[in-house]
Amino acid sequence: MKGVSSRTSSKTTPVSRPPNIDWAPARSKPLRGQVAVVAGGTRGAGRAIAVSLGLAGATVYVTGRSVPGRPATKGRPETIQETSQIIRDFGGKAIAVRVDHTEEAQVRRLFERVQREQDGRLDILVNDIWGGEELTEWGKPPWEMSWKRGRTMLERAIFTHIITSRYGVPLMVRRKRGIVFEVTDGDHQLYRGSFYYDLVKVSVIRMALALHEEFEEAKLRKLSAIAVTPGFLRSEFMLDQFGVREENWRDGISKARHFFASETPYYLARGVVALAADPQVHKKSGKALGSWDLAREYGFTDRDGTQPNWGKIFYGEIVKGQ
Repeated sequence: MKGVSSRTSSKTTPVSRPPNIDWAPARSKPLRGQVAVVAGGTRGAGRAIAVSLGLAGATVYVTGRSVPGRPATKGRPETIQETSQIIRDFGGKAIAVRVDHTEEAQVRRLFERVQREQDGRLDILVNDIWGGEELTEWGKPPWEMSWKRGRTMLERAIFTHIITSRYGVPLMVRRKRGIVFEVTDGDHQLYRGSFYYDLVKVSVIRMALALHEEFEEAKLRKLSAIAVTPGFLRSEFMLDQFGVREENWRDGISKARHFFASETPYYLARGVVALAADPQVHKKSGKALGSWDLAREYGFTDRDGTQPNWGKIFYGEIVKGQ
């Protein structure tokens, strides 16, 4: 990214930092003047989306539960303040607001604040609330899983999206324009290997379709709802699981056959920016779109200049081989 290289001159570049390469939207600011709320912007795809929207010119409200001294996920150091500071360090506008999106009153106050501070404007709402890393149970049938853990996952990762849209979308409806992004895992209806995890990821895809249908019914043709998914995501959490850093992530390929096709969180984030800046975005409303398809259509790359294609691996090798 030209003009900001001196700010990332350390020997290592954390995965959650913006790329030090030439990214056109950071110069052209296609989202200048727009207002975004990224719910779940603490780390991973949510952080990258928040940062990328900010670098592309939007004013970004970054929400989540993790603040300094009060981590919401045990063992994770990232905070919403850190995400907001990254945006400001690169000349963007960001506001960190601690919100537990399972609490309706807190969500309502968030959007009352956005309405008050931004003169009623909200252009982009990103639902990336998750909080399920420590709750997902792999290798167990649902009749052996913890109902308490499963219910908490549903509350954190489905109910939160519903509540957030309930109070965020009315700001868009009043202005008759805006985009809701539902961040999921996978663009398909195939089973994802764990009962509650699967329910969450399929449900948020359905939410995008349902919102699209409601917008059409109300003749709100400048409102869109789109589900977006990364491929094999090299998030901060995943890198830690593999015992590698972004600088040496390829050392993890020996631990997982398809890790070579993984991508940084910024790959999907660039797709979100491309969609948000597309005047014809409504044609994609109601769909579930992968980072790999968005990269081909809009012509962007990941931070290292490559175009990982998880869809090719998933459908061509994993699904075909089952």
